[in-house]
Amino acid sequence: MSLIQLQGISRVYGSGPTAVHALRPATLCVEEGTFVAIYGASGSGKSTMLNMLGLLDEPTTGDYLLEGRNVAKLTDAARSEIRCREVGIIFQSFNLFPHFSILENVCMPMRFAGVDRHEMRDRAAELLTRVGLGDRLAHSPSQLSGGQCQRVAIARALANKPTVILADEPTGNLDVKTGDEIIGVFHELVAEGHTVIMVTHNAEYEKEVQRVIELHDGNVVRQ
Repeated sequence: MSLIQLQGISRVYGSGPTAVHALRPATLCVEEGTFVAIYGASGSGKSTMLNMLGLLDEPTTGDYLLEGRNVAKLTDAARSEIRCREVGIIFQSFNLFPHFSILENVCMPMRFAGVDRHEMRDRAAELLTRVGLGDRLAHSPSQLSGGQCQRVAIARALANKPTVILADEPTGNLDVKTGDEIIGVFHELVAEGHTVIMVTHNAEYEKEVQRVIELHDGNVVRQ
């Protein structure tokens, strides 16, 4: 069984002649343990699809099966619960809390999930050590480079042992060398059995992934 199945998923904003078809009906599957790129130019529908996959937005039509469960039309509360426990999201701009230490930043998803305080801090320290920041647990994001902040964001996305990891232009604010290092971290995660879906406009990354889903004007034109 596929980890993710989208069946006629679409997203329309507004109605009538001014309606914006951000994502036209799309049907696709993603297998567990794969590295997938959602590729396309700005405005192609990449972020809209990522929002659907991350349960950040509700589709206008269609079904979204996550591990066989249809999660397309759940309540906001139910979507939040699944997103907290099963989806790890990495943002281009990191979205770290600037006044918290990086340890506290990684603890945050576990706090929402009700994880025990000591277990939470131990796991956060373990994850930060894994991404090469074990000696900087008390540092704030402002004391780190962009690449290090993205590593913190990756550690945070892994905090609740998610089913799928979504990355929205994760190298967009980084130099080429640092971006390649982040892609290397994703390869390590996939080798361990994680599923990583990355939104990108950079065609160079096509050779790094196992599968490409290309969007143009809201349509899936290649997969």
